[in-house]
Parts: sequence; C-alpha cells; structure tokens
Amino acid sequence: MNGFSASSRENDHVQTVRTIARIAQMLVELRDEYVERPREDTLAQIEQRLDDMIRLRDDLARRTKDAPDEDSGSL
Repeated sequence: MNGFSASSRENDHVQTVRTIARIAQMLVELRDEYVERPREDTLAQIEQRLDDMIRLRDDLARRTKDAPDEDSGSL
C-alpha cells in the first residue's frame, strides 16, 4: 500500500497519558462496584489496574526523559 506507515502512537507519551486516564476511569468504576458489592475478584481487578498504572508511570517517565524538548526553540 503506497503511503502507508505504521502508527507511531506506541511511542507517543501522549498515548501513555491517555491510557493512564482510561485506567483511572476504570478504577473509579471498580471502586463503585466494590463499594456496592465487595468481592475478592473486584479487589483483584483493582490491584491489577494499580499495577498497570505503576508500569505506565515508569513508561511515561522514560518516554518524557528520552523525548526531545518540544518547547525549546519555540520562542
């Protein structure tokens, strides 16, 4: 296919931030579910999402450290 290029979104720190937001929303929904009906499987899902957030935090820190400064030279 001419002109087709693979998406670079996997390397985009903005995509990581969006994923963090989606997981944060999932955590709010899981919290509501757990408050209404405390279950071990819901608690396990909350713990898994928290683990995901930790991995994403580390990923974001790495990506922003490695990314070129977008503000430099823009004055």
